[in-house]
Amino acid sequence: MSADPLNSSSFPDSLQRSGGAPSAVEVRRSARRRRTVSAYREGDRTVVLIPARMSADEEARWVNVMLDKLAAQESRRMLGDADLAERAAQLSAQYLGGRARPASVRWVTNQNTRWGSCTPAEGSIRLSHRLQGMPEYVVDYVLLHELAHLLVPGHGPAFWQLLEGYPRTERARGFLEGVVAAERLPHLPVTGDGPAAPGSAG
Repeated sequence: MSADPLNSSSFPDSLQRSGGAPSAVEVRRSARRRRTVSAYREGDRTVVLIPARMSADEEARWVNVMLDKLAAQESRRMLGDADLAERAAQLSAQYLGGRARPASVRWVTNQNTRWGSCTPAEGSIRLSHRLQGMPEYVVDYVLLHELAHLLVPGHGPAFWQLLEGYPRTERARGFLEGVVAAERLPHLPVTGDGPAAPGSAG
């Protein structure tokens, strides 16, 4: 079955959300949609999928509703630094025999080209804030990756062997590669209704 073309709306390039930075918004209309509205993050943008017949006022209202829903979902699953340290201890115990014991684990906002980093001599691990709001298995993978570096500095066979026990390594790497690839693509018209959305309203 051929997909209906999705047309990007002329909605403002960014919206200022309460308590947050401006969020780039792209609205895509589809004739296949009758009632449902959904939204998802795509890199630094938020994509909102709406029925083609919606008026401009309805569009604006639903964009605000879906941005609020996404923000609420992400705030529920975002971990603080203390949560990260606790999660690191759990992952180390489960997959590394408890041998990786970081002195500190925290979010940082100055890592835009790397998802995570560590300093073995100090026992410190830093995760990029860009991971916040991504699926838990992705954050767990990056955290486990940095924990493994506390034991093996490079990316040789011994390092990857440490990650063999984590069942979602390839899936998480694929997710992150997809994010990077999406960020590099020009924003061209897209067809189809897009990936499954985290929130919807009828």
